[in-house]
Amino acid sequence: MTFIVMFGIVSMFSDITHEGAAGLYGAYLSLLGASAATIGFVSGLGELVGYSLRFVFGALTDKTKKYWPMVVAGYVIDMVAVPMLALVGENGWLFACMILVIERMGKAIKKPAKNTLISFAAYGEGVGKSFAIQEALDQIGAFLGPVMLYVVLLFKADVSTFDAYTFAFAVLAVPAAITLMLLLITKRKFPAPEKFEPPAKEKEPPFHIRRCFIFYLAAISLFAFGFIDFSLITMHVVRADLLSDRVLPLLYAGAMLVDAVSALFFGWLYDRHGLKALIASTLISAGFAVFVFGFHSLTAVAFGVMLWGVGMGAQESVLKAAVAGMVPKANRAMGYGVFECAFGVFWFLGSWLMGTLYDVSLTAMIVVSVTAQLLAMPLYAVATCTNQ
Repeated sequence: MTFIVMFGIVSMFSDITHEGAAGLYGAYLSLLGASAATIGFVSGLGELVGYSLRFVFGALTDKTKKYWPMVVAGYVIDMVAVPMLALVGENGWLFACMILVIERMGKAIKKPAKNTLISFAAYGEGVGKSFAIQEALDQIGAFLGPVMLYVVLLFKADVSTFDAYTFAFAVLAVPAAITLMLLLITKRKFPAPEKFEPPAKEKEPPFHIRRCFIFYLAAISLFAFGFIDFSLITMHVVRADLLSDRVLPLLYAGAMLVDAVSALFFGWLYDRHGLKALIASTLISAGFAVFVFGFHSLTAVAFGVMLWGVGMGAQESVLKAAVAGMVPKANRAMGYGVFECAFGVFWFLGSWLMGTLYDVSLTAMIVVSVTAQLLAMPLYAVATCTNQ
């Protein structure tokens, strides 16, 4: 549990960095000259790179068992990329897009190894609870980051929006440096977390995809396809003149606070009821697009963002916990790689389509989003039955 909490604190400062910036991405790219379709495409492309490459690095991690080197390399790239946004010039949306993709590449390197290390520690603590604690600490950082940037933007109220954003991204170099320092401390204290989970009594076979895992992959792919990226939400709120672009970090902070509470609750629920926890969370959150994009009201947007936070919290805790129960220890990094590759491909396709539909028909975008998420529910149920 000490390892889980220490790694959670590392994640907290990491999220102060990149989630603090995430609340500004959509508005920032729009300010630099990017269209809605471009923002949707780049958001999806970043997720595609960030998730699909996890298959490669998951397989590499399983083969080499070099868990910590993968984690450290990924965090370094991730934490260096975000402050680099301060170096983007006016009309430099293409450079900004490249940085966002590089940041996601850092996540691709670290995530399979990181999730695998946490799954080892979760062996004696409860998988749902362990990933929920990770996610809750993670999202405390995702709450504090946007709030910190809101204060920074208030401090820079007398300069142009572009200059204020540039300064805000530069400030994020501080939590980025703290992240890397705490990561190295955690690595020094726990050099071999794989020892938390005992080896299998029998020799484990080469990685193969079980039937329950296939249904599970189909379900999370539909969920990812329909779950609209927050950058599109922030762009919409500014374009609809519902909120000042300098207050956007607070909107994202609220979503992350809901995310943290949701992760703890659904992580606890997963340990008791399995994938039924995902069915419940999807039913609650699936309609967020109706409120965010269907009503010209700040109250409706705030409620929709809360529902978005519920879905994100369950996604970040329970989705990962379920993989640990479906894939044996020796192949787990590969399992996380396959899982996150599928998730990323469909997040990319969905984000690209949603960004395109935004300029064509908001109603069509809402229908596609809600339908795709609801279609995931029966597949979760089938995956639950076949995994018993």
